[in-house]
Amino acid sequence: MCWSCDQLSLSICRVRISFPTPVFFRRQPLSQLHFQFTRVIYSFFYIDLVKFDSRAMQKDTSPTSTSSSGGGRIRHRKRSNEVIPEVSKANGSGQLLVNDKSKYKSMLIRAYSSVWMIGSFVLIIYMGHLYITAMIVVIQIFMARELFNLLRRAHEDKQLPGFRLLNWHFFFTAMLFVYGRILSQRLVNTVNSDKVLYRLVSSLIKYHMVVCYSLYITGFIWFILTLKKKMYKYQFGQYAWTHMILIVVFGQSSFTVPSIFEGIFWFLLPATLIVINDIAAYIFGFFFGKTPLIKLSPKKTWEGFIGASVTTIISAFMLANIMGRSQWLTCPRKDLSTGWLDCDPGFLFKPESYSLLGWTPHWFPWKEISILPVQWHALCLGLFASIIAPFGGFFASGFKRAFKIKDFGDSIPGHGGLTDRMDCQMVMAVFAYIYHQSFVVPQSLSVEMILDQILMSLSFEEQEALYRRLGEVLQQGIQRMY
Repeated sequence: MCWSCDQLSLSICRVRISFPTPVFFRRQPLSQLHFQFTRVIYSFFYIDLVKFDSRAMQKDTSPTSTSSSGGGRIRHRKRSNEVIPEVSKANGSGQLLVNDKSKYKSMLIRAYSSVWMIGSFVLIIYMGHLYITAMIVVIQIFMARELFNLLRRAHEDKQLPGFRLLNWHFFFTAMLFVYGRILSQRLVNTVNSDKVLYRLVSSLIKYHMVVCYSLYITGFIWFILTLKKKMYKYQFGQYAWTHMILIVVFGQSSFTVPSIFEGIFWFLLPATLIVINDIAAYIFGFFFGKTPLIKLSPKKTWEGFIGASVTTIISAFMLANIMGRSQWLTCPRKDLSTGWLDCDPGFLFKPESYSLLGWTPHWFPWKEISILPVQWHALCLGLFASIIAPFGGFFASGFKRAFKIKDFGDSIPGHGGLTDRMDCQMVMAVFAYIYHQSFVVPQSLSVEMILDQILMSLSFEEQEALYRRLGEVLQQGIQRMY
């Protein structure tokens, strides 16, 4: 070991030797005294050098060393709280599915759960519009429960009895407001045959906004009165978290309900495309995935993304032709009944024939094909479901990494919670509704739209007056014609 003169002198100066007593020297021979004296000095000198060496090594290997003159304290750089995706244990190992040894067991669990979910979904679709709406409401409640529990702290909640009920108060107030506006016209059409019930429902619809605002203000005052010292940060965090859930989760998923009553087709096709895209991405990534797609989701691959996109677009075109031929799926529901529907679905669902002469060889068996106009709209839905909607899943992945969790819940074996399955569905629901209202629904007024406004806005007496006035106008028009 190489030492400088300063280091050696510092070590020697710090050696403290306790010499033996004079009696000890007089009783021992000179050679033996010299040997013991040398051993004592060597042992003290060696121990001090070892201590100095360890302190010097610590000083040299320290990440941030202080100046040699001072006795300043060592400063440590503050570490980031951000979880590195590659080493995050909360979200799994980040290993690609093609290299995962337990992938077959995971696939069987996911497949078993998927079969049950698809079977239950088909049964609810068969039961009709009102049951599908009830399914959406149940899903929203379970999603809200999973997200409310995400920031819940048992210690703080024990000190705030009844505070958890406030979250549900705001949730059901928002539900009353949104579904009251969506289903009000259908409710009026359901009870218009009963005069007393019709007046009661009309009054509730008239003051619907006042009732919802009163409930919200009640919750707001309730929150202010329950504020407790040393709990302000937690309580305001819960207040903001609740409103974020209402806007991002409940607000987006509620767009599904008006699409249902415009025709189950406009709900079923987008939802099915998301399921197909999810399954196809899993299968292609399972067998062919080699190239990671995005760091937020380490198991997502480009092979799965591209394969799922092609599969989804082709499926959209084919499924639109199959679903578009069923009146149960294409007819709109104007009330809240559950009976069978019989209507004229419109030109979008009437097949058009296209000749294949000149495009196919003479031996080709089909000379023309039948395509529904709605299939061209389905291509747009398939394109969005395969390219844009998956970003809802990426958003959820980043959200889970921020909270260091693997799934939002464990209600669905192999899939996580309901929120894990609905992340892309919420993005798709908003787009499907906006697309339908912008490019499918006629922008001009129709007879049905005018009648709906009359039934919802006018009282029974006003409708009778309007009926008599229209009769007079029609009689005057007929007299002028003849």
